[in-house]
Amino acid sequence: MLVDGRSQDLIEVVDRGLQYGDGLFETIRIRDERPCQWLRHLDRLAFGAGRLGIPSPDPESLGAEIADAARGLDDGVLKLILTRGRGGRGYRPPDSPQPRRILLTYPLPPDPFGSWKEGVSVRYCRTPASINPVLAGIKHLNRLDSVLASREWSDPAIAEGLMLDPSGGVVGGTRTNLFLWDGTRLLTPPLDRGGIAGTRRALTMDLAARSGLDCFESRLEPDDLSRARGLFLTNAIVGIWPVRELAGHSFDLTCLPWSLLDAVRQAAQTPG
Repeated sequence: MLVDGRSQDLIEVVDRGLQYGDGLFETIRIRDERPCQWLRHLDRLAFGAGRLGIPSPDPESLGAEIADAARGLDDGVLKLILTRGRGGRGYRPPDSPQPRRILLTYPLPPDPFGSWKEGVSVRYCRTPASINPVLAGIKHLNRLDSVLASREWSDPAIAEGLMLDPSGGVVGGTRTNLFLWDGTRLLTPPLDRGGIAGTRRALTMDLAARSGLDCFESRLEPDDLSRARGLFLTNAIVGIWPVRELAGHSFDLTCLPWSLLDAVRQAAQTPG
């Protein structure tokens, strides 16, 4: 583990990331000792830091630290945590924060669901997604809604749970973004009230546009999903998961736009 560029495994108990979840994180796929989709992660980190009023780390210095942390990691995961740094008691942040950078590396977790093209089974969660327009889209440290939702099932055959907002709109998975394929276009839930602006979500939308496929943000409800031609999920580690079954409803995976899915998966795990 690197803390502010130095190898150590301790942080101060007065760090505001620990005290209040006052910070951000990025979960980054590492291939051949290099981060995948690094510029998208860097852009999202800078956007979130601006939203929270935390000074962004220097990209060049941060890139050097990530290269150091990823050395020897051929295929794995790097977690980057940026906190506001130390602070006294109380919610009010310091006027001149000294942000803290924490880098942790992990081996790539095995995929327990076989070939990715076989698809995964998904369920709905009872825990609602948190709604806050100020925090919507950014990957802040307080993910308690996803923590609680992830406790709702223990069946190893279920890959993911979808979360709804309090009014019944689909926000996304506990750790993924959702795309619906209606046969001619892609739809994905908007992120103006909640959810995370996933790096692979952005990648999917960009590649869809390049291939001539329409992709729109649209409010989606469970009935919309049950009528869909197909569904798939994205995140930085799995890349892309076609949905084979959702809450007992089966989908014909052959209906999905596989040329796009193949392109997203390959780009999602390509360093750079």
